[in-house]
Amino acid sequence: MNQGPATVFGFDFGKKRIGIAVGQTLTASARPLDTVRVQNGEPDWEAIGRLIQSWRPAQLIIGLPTLLDDSEHPLAAAVRQFAAELHRRYALEVHLVDERLSSHEAAQIAVAAGGRGAPHSQAAKETLDRIAAQVILETWLAEQTYGRQSV
Repeated sequence: MNQGPATVFGFDFGKKRIGIAVGQTLTASARPLDTVRVQNGEPDWEAIGRLIQSWRPAQLIIGLPTLLDDSEHPLAAAVRQFAAELHRRYALEVHLVDERLSSHEAAQIAVAAGGRGAPHSQAAKETLDRIAAQVILETWLAEQTYGRQSV
């Protein structure tokens, strides 16, 4: 990582909810932070803005859904629009990272922490969204630490 220590945000974009994680470049670690709602195709920009104002992240990392055959998931176009709008609204660096299997890994982490395998309640789904954002952010942090390029 070329810059000094910084706070970064990770996003797991979805049509109903967006999971958010916060991390540190110094430690290359992340943790789940929050989940914001998406209503009528619009993220809760006020909630996202409050988090950005409070935490002051230097960069925003968004998971880009990719299929196992390396093609883009149908949701990828919406993710790219979300990334562009984040950059426009907050004038922060935005990076996309392959989020392949992040939801599966998030479910495994939740089970290991004593949760259920499949989310049944709204709260469980929101928890999985935040953990998926953590996985996405940790993937990007690892790529930066080990010199690999992100998407």
